Amino acid sequence: MAREELTRLTGNGNGQCGEDDCPNVYRTESGSFVVQGELSAVFTPPQGEGLVEIPESVLREAFRALGW
Repeated sequence: MAREELTRLTGNGNGQCGEDDCPNVYRTESGSFVVQGELSAVFTPPQGEGLVEIPESVLREAFRALGW
């Protein structure tokens, strides 16, 4: 899936990163979410999965974009 196929919910110029690639939340056509953030090593996830860390403010921005 290409980034262009995702709906970007955060980081559209209102936060600390502006248009740059910072922690972001995207929504897929199927309604699932893709989260971009700093790699985290707090524990080892199952094979095929990864951990990222994003600020609470990014999640709040995503919730607002969804009207939640």
